[in-house]
Amino acid sequence: MAASAMLRPSLLLRSSPSPYNPSSTRTSPRNTSKCKVFALFWGPKKNSGSRELSPSLGPYTLTTSSSQVDMQQISVSVAPSILDISSEDWDACAIDVTGTEKHFNPFLTHAFLSSLEETGCSTKETGWIPQHIVARDENGNVLGVVPLYLKSHSYGEFVFDYSWADAYYSYGYSYYPKLQCSVPFTPVTGHRILVRDTVYKSQVFDALVEALKDLAAKLDVSSIHITFPSETEWCKLKDRGFLQRIGMQYHWKNRNYKSFDEFLMDMRQSKRKNIRLERKKISTQNLKMRRLRGTDIKAKHWDSFYSFYRNTTDNKWGRAFLTRDFFHNIGEKMGEKVMLIVAEEDEKLVAGALNLIGGDTLFGRLWGCLPDAYYPNLHFEACYYQAIEAAIELNLNKVEAGAQGEHKIQRGYLPVTTYSCHYILDEGFRKAIGGFLVNETAQVKHVMELLCESGPFKEEIMKEHQFS
Repeated sequence: MAASAMLRPSLLLRSSPSPYNPSSTRTSPRNTSKCKVFALFWGPKKNSGSRELSPSLGPYTLTTSSSQVDMQQISVSVAPSILDISSEDWDACAIDVTGTEKHFNPFLTHAFLSSLEETGCSTKETGWIPQHIVARDENGNVLGVVPLYLKSHSYGEFVFDYSWADAYYSYGYSYYPKLQCSVPFTPVTGHRILVRDTVYKSQVFDALVEALKDLAAKLDVSSIHITFPSETEWCKLKDRGFLQRIGMQYHWKNRNYKSFDEFLMDMRQSKRKNIRLERKKISTQNLKMRRLRGTDIKAKHWDSFYSFYRNTTDNKWGRAFLTRDFFHNIGEKMGEKVMLIVAEEDEKLVAGALNLIGGDTLFGRLWGCLPDAYYPNLHFEACYYQAIEAAIELNLNKVEAGAQGEHKIQRGYLPVTTYSCHYILDEGFRKAIGGFLVNETAQVKHVMELLCESGPFKEEIMKEHQFS
C-alpha cells in the first residue's frame, strides 16, 4: 500500500457517530470595542456576530518563594500588530527561549514576522488577523510573547483540519474563527511560547498559556491551534489540556561531512550512483548554479524569483500567499540570513530556491522556475543537493526541506516527527477529535517505519536514524 494512502484516517471525524450533544456554554464577548471583525465561516452557515478584538487579559501574579516581597505581577495584553512590539523585545524573547544563538530560528524574528504584516501577507484581508500576546512586568519590561492570529480559514498552515471544520458544520456549529499560534505559511518547527530567561520563566510560560485560553473564551472561538512547536512545548501543553498531534517531514542530517562526496559514501551504491547521474545532467543542460546571500541578492533576483514562485503556485492550483514586496523586504531586513539558490542558462535566471539560515539549520522554503520551462532534475539540484552542499560548507547540523515529498528520501532526507497542539473548547468535539488523533498517530508512526525500511543509507546509518 502506498504511504500516502496509509496516511488517510480510517474514519473521517464527521462520519463518526455523535457521542454527545455539543455544548454551547461559551460566553459571548461584550461588543464594546470600536474595532470589530466579521469572520468568514466554513460553508454558507455564517455567524453575523461581531467580536471584540485585542481585549485585555490577566493580570497574573508570579512568585519566587512564599515571601510577599518576592511577588511580581505581570500584565498580559494583545497587540494587533507586531509593529506595536519593539524588535529588540521580541527578538530577545525568541533568542532566550532557545537557550543559545546556536539554535537561532530566523522565522521567529521580528524581521520575518513584521515583513509578513507590512507587505500584506498576514493581515485581516488575508484572514490572518494578528493577535499577538505580550506579557510585561510591573516596569513595562517584556517577559514573553506569542505569535498569534485570529483566522477565518485553514489555508497556509500545513497541519490539516478541514475534516474537523466539516464535522462542526455538519452539526450546525461554526469552526471559524479560530486562534492560530504559528509562523504564517511556514511549516518549520520552533518555539511558540517565547519567554525571557528569568527566574519567572516557567510561570510566565503558564501565564501565557492561560492567556491564550482566556482570549479564546473572550473571542468565542472554537479552538486554539499551536502548530510546529518544539517537542518540549508539545509535551508541556498536553498537561494543560491540549490535544497532541504528530506529522512528518523530511530532513537531512550532517554527520560531520567535509564534502558532498563524503556524504555520498554513506549511501547505498545504487542511490549514490543515481544522485551522481542526476547532478551530471545539470551541466549537460548548460545550467550554472549559484548560491547568493545578503547584498549579492539584487532587486532583479527577487523580481525573477517572485515570478518563479507564482508559476509554482499557479501550476499547483495553490494560492500565492506571499507578495512581491515580501521577498524584497526579507532581503533588506534579514541580509546574510537569506540564501537564494539560482540556476542560470546563458546568464539568464531560469529557476530559484529560497532558503533561510538558522543557528544550526538550513531551512529550504520555496522553489520555482520559468513558465513552460523543463530542465530534468533541476528541482532536485536546486532544492536538495545545493542545500546539502551549503550546509556542509556552513557547518550546519541539518537541512529542513519542508513538508511532503517521499521522493526526498532517496536523496538523503529522512522522515522526522513534527508536532502540533490543539485546544478544543467544546467538550464533545474535544472528545471526538481526541479519538481521531489516537488513530491518526498510530498510522503516521506506521508509515514512518515503512519509509525508513526503504531508506537510502547503509544499514548502520539507518539503524542510527531509527533510534535517534
